[in-house]
Amino acid sequence: MTKDMMAKAVSEYFSKKGGPMDLATYKADGSNVPVKDYLLRRNFGSWNRVLSVVEKRYPVTVKAPTPAPTPAPKAKAKAPAKKAPAKKVEKKDVK
Repeated sequence: MTKDMMAKAVSEYFSKKGGPMDLATYKADGSNVPVKDYLLRRNFGSWNRVLSVVEKRYPVTVKAPTPAPTPAPKAKAKAPAKKAPAKKVEKKDVK
């Protein structure tokens, strides 16, 4: 597999996963990745170099999720009428 093929495969993988990821996240996907991380680092030198080559040759395009439609505003319910304040009860001194 050539460097160009590796970069293309990794770019497609990043697009599917939502964007570029760091090395730990890439490793965490285990055998689901198109190219093993140690092969990428062996051919490109470092993970940062892998990311820069992928961005330069095959830019990652991430589709923004479409926002959910906003529901129509509901009519405000009338506030319940306030009750008259309770009468104050005076306490008488009991001796």
